[in-house]
Amino acid sequence: MRSRRAEQRTRRRSTAALCPLDTALNLFCADIGSTSGGNFGWYGRLSSGADVRDTDMSALCTAVADQLNAGGTVALGFEAPMFVPLRSDPLELTKRREGETSPNWIGGPGAAVLATALAQVPWMLRDIRSKLSVIGLATLSWDDFVARRANLFLWEAFVSGGAKGASHMHDAEIAVRAFEAALPDPSQRNTINEPTVSSVLGAALLRTAWSTDVSLLAQSCIVIRA
Repeated sequence: MRSRRAEQRTRRRSTAALCPLDTALNLFCADIGSTSGGNFGWYGRLSSGADVRDTDMSALCTAVADQLNAGGTVALGFEAPMFVPLRSDPLELTKRREGETSPNWIGGPGAAVLATALAQVPWMLRDIRSKLSVIGLATLSWDDFVARRANLFLWEAFVSGGAKGASHMHDAEIAVRAFEAALPDPSQRNTINEPTVSSVLGAALLRTAWSTDVSLLAQSCIVIRA
């Protein structure tokens, strides 16, 4: 049976080989949900090979900030709808996003998780930013991230149905594994292609002073489905 240290070395080599960046890539995901209700969890796979996980939101922000402060790059996902369609026909506004399957962004748990994300995602982005000792640059564009025009890449995770794990931390881990499997170019595994959107992530980045670029309000992000 392989030792944990051997597994970590293999995982580290695998991630480094897939990573298109000069600096090592750290992968994180937050499974959005009520913290008071015990429905929030997160997982991280560090470039060192270590795995980290918790149910504490502030601990996630500290872990992300620590990697950025150390000169690393971070891909941080949120398991919740991060943009909604903005269509010309009002009858089409509340239909599922192009490429989306059940549950969709407005049906079942989708709407509740979206509402929770409206509060939690800005909080996390603000907290990460407050803990930085380096310049933090965030992007929704994988091309910009690979070109090192940003050190924080934000994406949407989609874990549902048979893909779901035994806990919220496990769901976050499943999302990270799906993102890792999509490297070196996760944009090729994007599952939702909605041409015109209102961006939850874009609004959060503006609200928390990560950016002043208002075009983010109309920018979708990569969606990785497990």
